[in-house]
Parts: sequence; C-alpha cells; structure tokens
Amino acid sequence: MPGPGYYLFGEEEKNEVFEVLTTGHLSRYGSDEDPKFKHKVYSLEQEFAGLTGAAHCVAVSSGTGALMACMAALGVKPGDEVLVPGYTFVATFSAVIAMGAIPVMVEIDESLTMDIADAMAKITPKTRAIIPVHMLGNPCDMDPCVALAKDKGLFLIEDCCQALGASYKGKMLGTFGEFGAFSLNNFKVINSGDGGLLITSDTALYERAFGFHDQGHMPLRKGSEIGKRTLIGINLRMNELTGAFALAQLRKLDLILCLLRTKKQRFKQAIQSAHLEGLQFRKINDPGECATLLTVLLEDASTAQKVAETLGSKTVDKSGWHVYNNMEQILSYVDRDGQKHFEKHMLPRTDDILSRAVNLSVGVVDSGLGTDFGINIMSTEAEIDHKAEQFIRLVKPIIG
Repeated sequence: MPGPGYYLFGEEEKNEVFEVLTTGHLSRYGSDEDPKFKHKVYSLEQEFAGLTGAAHCVAVSSGTGALMACMAALGVKPGDEVLVPGYTFVATFSAVIAMGAIPVMVEIDESLTMDIADAMAKITPKTRAIIPVHMLGNPCDMDPCVALAKDKGLFLIEDCCQALGASYKGKMLGTFGEFGAFSLNNFKVINSGDGGLLITSDTALYERAFGFHDQGHMPLRKGSEIGKRTLIGINLRMNELTGAFALAQLRKLDLILCLLRTKKQRFKQAIQSAHLEGLQFRKINDPGECATLLTVLLEDASTAQKVAETLGSKTVDKSGWHVYNNMEQILSYVDRDGQKHFEKHMLPRTDDILSRAVNLSVGVVDSGLGTDFGINIMSTEAEIDHKAEQFIRLVKPIIG
C-alpha cells in the first residue's frame, strides 16, 4: 500500500497533469513566451524552496538522485568516508557507494535515528560528511548533529526522504546543513510515483547540484550552453508530468500533516490509556515530526516477536531493506582496494533496539517497514478507537 498522499489523490492532480498533456510539452525546459510550456517542475522547485525557507531547490528523478547530487556538489570523492545510520533505506548507502565514497555505519538510539555520540566516535581523518536520516518522519536530534559537523569540519546532508514537511525546533528539516534531500516515491508523505527534491541556501552549491543533475549545465539553461559547463553531470531530470502531479500534492501538504498528526495523537493516547506495562513508545525528538508511523518498544526481542506475530506483522529488525543486516548487496560490497567494510550484527545497539520495536501504521501502510497493523490517514475516529482496542486486547495477554 502507498503513503498518505495517495489517499488524497483527486481533481487537483488530474487538472495539473491534464494541463501538461493538452500541450504536449513534457520537458522541464521551455521558453517563457511559449504558451505550451507550463513550467510545472520550475513551479514545484520555487514553491518547495519557499515552503522550507531555502534559497534554492532542484527537482530530480528520485531521492537517491538527490543524495548523489548533494554529494557531487560538495566534492565528495572516492575514498572519502560518510557517516550513515544503520537504520535507513538502502538508498542512503547505495548513493554514497555510487559516488565512490565509503559509508561508515553508525548506531541509532531509541528515536530510531542516528546516535550522535557513536557518530563522533567513528570520525577518522577520512571522514568528509555526515548524513543524519530523519527516519520514519521523526527528526534526528539536530542540535548535537549540527555542532558535531561544525566542530569536525564535516559536510552535513540531511536525508529527509521520509520526513518531507517535518521540522525541528520550528526550523524546517533540510535547512540545517549544506543540503537536504527528499523523496516523492510511492510510500512518502506526498508522492508522484517517483521523484526527488534537494534544497540548499548556497548559490554555488545549487549551481553545482543542478549541473550534476543535467550534464553539467548551469541552472535553468536555455539552449545548448556551449562552453559554460563546469563539471561532469548525469541525467537526473524530472519531467513536466511528474512535476505537475508533485505540485498538486505539495499544495496538500499542510492538510496531510494535520491529518497525520491528529490521527496519530488519538491512536497513541488510546493505547496509552491502557497503561500496558513493559511497553513504551519511540522517542520523538520534536513534535514537528510527520507522524506517519507509531512505533512501540518492548522490553526484549522475544516479547516483541510474540507481539508482532499476534498483530500479523513483524519486528522492525525484519523489515526489509531499511535495516543494514538485510542489505545483502551492501554487506557484500568490496571497495576498489579489495576491502570489505560491512558485516552482519556490527551495530549491537541498533540490533537490540530494532529487535524490540514494532511499527504501527498511521499514514504509511508498508509491509516493508513492518506496518502491517494500524490505521491510515483516512481512518475515522471510530476506526482509530477500534484499532487501538484491538491492539490492547491482543497485546495485553503477552506483556501482562
């Protein structure tokens, strides 16, 4: 099942896409004097930059592409080390490897985001950047993260792919470091099937990121631009159909987040009212979270396994390519010097936390995240209360 934006697909998305279809102008580039050019991708970039407070935005083909463009713009090179948490989608690792750099796996804490103390312990002379991941819509604890990056002279790239629209202490995620990267794929807060966005307030970095996403060209080029390209790029461009759909979704973001936060609060409070011993909730670093999931933590892995099975779900440690232990292609990776960097169970704290965690859906209904049980963004109050009662009834005999 898809993410929360899917449930609000309507006439707005159809109208934006139809406007492009009727003109037949599908490329993001065009002349302002051409009535067939509807500049949907450009409008998406402008509106998203305005929403986040960033100076610049580049729309790309995926969140993975956004991360790659950020690193390319910063000059992350082969052999550089990049700090990445052990609980994230596989793309965070694969983007680093695709740039020739080496991901360094970092433990998480009970917010299911990067443990900054462990990140500090893993810095070496080769460390070039840190990528905190705002996992499951929950902001990473950004104050110590920003302080660490500044103190150690590291680039800070926020992986906001699962947290579009979230904030930390009143400041939008993606604006704390050099770059923020976002995803628009099927399971995200808003979606256009696929697609991504990156933001920055540094004009020079914006120009380099834009160039990487389009064969080295300067932003918003007109024509072939011979002689002005400053770096080698690839093609990560977004087309007008994708941009049109994403634009309509973006304009629903406030509604989506309001619904998610309201429904999660009711679901969580209903479960809390049972005072189940041995059950706690994931640490939320800021109330500006997206509220796409509700995560419960049990006292031990055995209990969590029983709870998950009773709910018809799975513990988070078994939730597919979001857990480093399950990323067989990353675990088997050998760098250009023949060195193997990763192995199963190399992050014992992460393993322990994820083995005791069970995700409940609120807005993201995705078996790959272990959210087989829960509610969705369209659930009524009665349905939310019923699901909470069902959770309590099923879980109470297990944990007492």
